[in-house]
Amino acid sequence: MPYPRPLATTPLAEHPTVPDGLTATVPRQLVHRASVAETFLTGAVSTATDQFTVFAEWPRAHQLHVSPDRSSYEPLLVTETVRQAGTLIAHTAYEVPLGHQFVLQELRITTHPEHLVMGAAPAEPVLHITVPEVTRRGGRPAGFRYEAEVRLGEERVATAHVAATWTSAAVYRRLRGGRTAATVSALPAPPGLPPAAVDRALPADVVLAPSGHPDRWQLRVDTGHAVFFDHPLDHAPGMLLLEAVRQAVRARTPTAPRTAASFHAVFHQYAELDLPLWIEAEARAGAHGTDLQVVGRQGESTVFECGVGTEGH
Repeated sequence: MPYPRPLATTPLAEHPTVPDGLTATVPRQLVHRASVAETFLTGAVSTATDQFTVFAEWPRAHQLHVSPDRSSYEPLLVTETVRQAGTLIAHTAYEVPLGHQFVLQELRITTHPEHLVMGAAPAEPVLHITVPEVTRRGGRPAGFRYEAEVRLGEERVATAHVAATWTSAAVYRRLRGGRTAATVSALPAPPGLPPAAVDRALPADVVLAPSGHPDRWQLRVDTGHAVFFDHPLDHAPGMLLLEAVRQAVRARTPTAPRTAASFHAVFHQYAELDLPLWIEAEARAGAHGTDLQVVGRQGESTVFECGVGTEGH
């Protein structure tokens, strides 16, 4: 979850260029990924003060972010692309040093699955980013809110609003009280739901375990998972929590499957690896077109809340 110098010129500062006609991903460190295969951005330019255009490429095959039948892209691929765009801009346009820890506070995204159909070549979405608010501490940026419009050709496939802050590694260590990826071990993962119940092909990609209640599950944490834990973490990342939300939607509608198309998530605290995290869902309308509420709890604390907008099959 975790999670400017004057306006950068075009292309963004410290963002390498490639010869005309060739495409490369951005440096993986700028989007907080260890694997090039999990880096979806290919470039970015600044278009005006606090406005940017970010370019991406989506693979036609992916362990999580492509439908099991390879016919469409998953809404959470759009979400991950928007997340990566924010970290790229923070590092290249707002002087956030590499090594700073990001904290995702709020994410609101609406996708249009009918425009996420797989084509004959990898899709190349374009993200138009606006940063309406930058929080400063000691004269330096300490967080921001950004808005994104994601387009594929002429189609607008998603809109998003994200709030995030960041802190130095030293401050983060103090905040975490010595909890690091090396000192914290995840609880053993309990047996998961059947993969088909959550629209996954592999048991390893199931992140929910049954609790005996139809609307309550335990989060399964596998720190060896190549996508959710692309690199060692001392907490469960936000994208894992959103995948739990996605799977909860499918698990509670087995006879009339629903797909999570929009998310409005607020993250209140870190999801600790060594405590059970319970995912609870209830049908409750909310703002921004949501019709289901999913909450993650550890002990007496609410870790996150997420309103979900769903579509039928």
